[in-house]
Amino acid sequence: MTAALTRLPAVLGSDLQVPLVTGARIGYANLDVAASAPALAAVAEHVAEVLPFSSSVHRGAGYASQVCTSLLETARTTIGRFLGARPDDAVVITRSTTDALNLLATAVPGPVLCLDVEHHANLLPWRDVRRVTAAPTIEQTLTDLATALADGDHALVAVTGASNVTGEALPIAQIVALAHAAGARVVLDAAQLAPHRRVDIAAWGVDYVAVSGHKLYAPYGAGALVGRQDWLDAAPPFLAGGGATLAVDSRSVRWAAGPQRHEAGSPNVLGAAALAQACRTLTPVLDAAAPEHERALSAQLSAGLAAIPGIAELSIWADSTDKVGVHAFTVADRPAGYVAAYLSAEHGIGVRDGKFCAHPLLDRLNPGSGAALRASFGLGTTPEHVDRLLTALDALVRRGARWTYAPVDGRWAPTPDPRPRDPFGVGAP
Repeated sequence: MTAALTRLPAVLGSDLQVPLVTGARIGYANLDVAASAPALAAVAEHVAEVLPFSSSVHRGAGYASQVCTSLLETARTTIGRFLGARPDDAVVITRSTTDALNLLATAVPGPVLCLDVEHHANLLPWRDVRRVTAAPTIEQTLTDLATALADGDHALVAVTGASNVTGEALPIAQIVALAHAAGARVVLDAAQLAPHRRVDIAAWGVDYVAVSGHKLYAPYGAGALVGRQDWLDAAPPFLAGGGATLAVDSRSVRWAAGPQRHEAGSPNVLGAAALAQACRTLTPVLDAAAPEHERALSAQLSAGLAAIPGIAELSIWADSTDKVGVHAFTVADRPAGYVAAYLSAEHGIGVRDGKFCAHPLLDRLNPGSGAALRASFGLGTTPEHVDRLLTALDALVRRGARWTYAPVDGRWAPTPDPRPRDPFGVGAP
């Protein structure tokens, strides 16, 4: 156990037992936290406390309605503070990072510039976009970005804070300086960065930040877009409906300004409250305990992977000096999906396989299939989880799997697979 682990907040699922194909059960090693993090125990407790107050928001005179309205607006303030927002920044509650970036895409008044390392959420929403291929070093990548900015009149630079493939982090303040010098704004996709590092909108000068609750140890379904209000007030409402209007008659509509302009319909109060509670719980550990824990696990994993024949860890930049706990790698002569199925079925380990919704980057880092494996850490990850992964990979490379596997409906799976698929008794699809 790392020393920092004892100082980290508890997450749900740390005692989860999962079945193996052998019939045994084992504690789940969740190494797929970059996709969705387990909820913090403090978040689950907070949701249970506020659930009885479920009521209308912004439109009700009843006490429960007033409580829900206060929960939503307090959450907005808390999320903004967690991300270092400026006093006049808007905090729009969205469904996710993808939702937030699609919202911003409707408001951008000109061309967008981005790197090819982005997750699809930061590649696909932009209507007029130019992609810059990341160079082998961060230094050269920044130079190429500056050159691209000088070649056109871009309104926005869209950039990730940390790669969802390799975990490598970019120098955001430097990118902001380059963009602002060229008259462009910057949106930061902080989905992978915010759960691991302090994000500071005001200090970095970032214009917009997008985050997802389900990556910040809150339940699915809520995210946020935080940033400058002028573009958002000038854009058409992201959704048309109640709550986004000031007045409606038979001939015209007057739309609200501020966050409400883009939050039509009954808001996800529980999601916003859960995300805010996650922000409050994470705040004390992001500067020291969480990064310390993560660095120890990353060093353990990288050293172990390097010692196993045929395994190669992927990276984007040779001069990268900072990364979050996300590691992508390949296993020679074995499909990524096969390895992921083996790790789950025989060792109770969850990892990601495929192209991680970052196809252009994976096609460049791993020519051929493009697919890789990804192990990612969180607050509940332990050294034992990493040891188990390394032991399982070493066994696979040296002696092979003990079970048989085959593609089933497009994904590798154990054949046969005796593990139950309906542990809740609600009926299989």
